[in-house]
Amino acid sequence: MNKLRNLLALIGLVVIVLVVYSGVKAYPDYQKFKQLDPKAADVYKEMFDKLLATGNAAEATVWKVQVDEGLKPKDVEEIMRFVANEHNIKNVGELPLYKQVEAMAGKPYRFAQIYMFCNAMTAARMMDYSDAYSAYLPCRVSLLEDKQGRLWIYSLNMDLMIYGGKPLPPELKKEAMQVKEIILDIMNRGAHGEF
Repeated sequence: MNKLRNLLALIGLVVIVLVVYSGVKAYPDYQKFKQLDPKAADVYKEMFDKLLATGNAAEATVWKVQVDEGLKPKDVEEIMRFVANEHNIKNVGELPLYKQVEAMAGKPYRFAQIYMFCNAMTAARMMDYSDAYSAYLPCRVSLLEDKQGRLWIYSLNMDLMIYGGKPLPPELKKEAMQVKEIILDIMNRGAHGEF
């Protein structure tokens, strides 16, 4: 019985030493993690959950809204442009991708158009903070007919840009959150036909 107790005590001691050693080894990374925005873990968890659910990295990093039945692409486009104008965000370009596919394939293709919205001054401040943000610009919103004929509106999930790293400077974070709200408003009102 004493041998068993001594063996269990030895195993317990080894476990404690391993836990302490692991904590010491992980401590520098933990300190780096503590420097991230308080919402970073939630953003990455949501992204990882979507990745596990869909098996698709692109699905894990976007917002999408299904367009109400009966709305046509022209209806949705008109509303999205109206909402962008209402928020004073510029429509800086449109890419009618489906037309290019049709021209190259020589046959009809489902509706797929990309709209580019931008607040140039916020974009400049984001790039001044980090040149890498240029890859997120301008904010792209796509209107896509799926293979079943339903319309969807997609955009990049901006939470990764806003909360995924070290906290943005307060004023820049406020501007980025405003752009996020505008993009979501464009998507939701476009999807539901709300002028």
